[in-house]
Amino acid sequence: MILAGCDVGSATTKAVVMDGGQLRGSEIGRTRGEAVRSACTVMDRLIGKLGLSYSDIDCCVSTGYGRKLIPFANGDVSEISCHGRGASWLVPSVRTIIDAGGQDCKAIRVDENGTLEEFRMNTKCAAGTGRALELMAESCGVAVSELGPLALEASDPPVLRKPCCVMAAFEARHLVLEGRDSRDIAAAIGNYVAKRILVLVRGLGGEKEFAMTGGLSLIHISEPTRLQV
Repeated sequence: MILAGCDVGSATTKAVVMDGGQLRGSEIGRTRGEAVRSACTVMDRLIGKLGLSYSDIDCCVSTGYGRKLIPFANGDVSEISCHGRGASWLVPSVRTIIDAGGQDCKAIRVDENGTLEEFRMNTKCAAGTGRALELMAESCGVAVSELGPLALEASDPPVLRKPCCVMAAFEARHLVLEGRDSRDIAAAIGNYVAKRILVLVRGLGGEKEFAMTGGLSLIHISEPTRLQV
């Protein structure tokens, strides 16, 4: 049986095809102004690459912000439930998932079957999201993808103290103008975002084992021992 999934997120749209429980292929692209166009573009690209057509897909489920608009989906499931089940499928021992995406962040707790038990989501500020990292990276004149590698080489990272990510971006910019080492600034940014995420995890009452999903999972934290839950 060939199954497909399409996730229309705030920043990126993802598609995946599985055959007999095995991953057959995946595709990712930027989410544009229209959810339907973003989903169709990414799925068209994926099934074309795999030599398939939509008629070959036995069932397709959509998720993400635009999930109810996808014309080729047979049903839709919330992204919170999907992250829970997906992380549990990959690592069955997982009980808490941190889903750090482009515009929001969620802490999710699941049972031994990957079924959602409880979650927390940021509501007042984008400080624990990809957009926060983009703002601060722009202030420092580096790409988001450079923050992790730079942070791992830090020796004396300062602490960003502003509660809002926009203000924190100005704070990071001031550090650049003061001549602080870019590696230390990158580590400060990573730690700033991580601490905002951990507020959600502590509020949820996170339980081991932990997994991280979403775009921010690609960003390394410079000193994880300081950020224990």
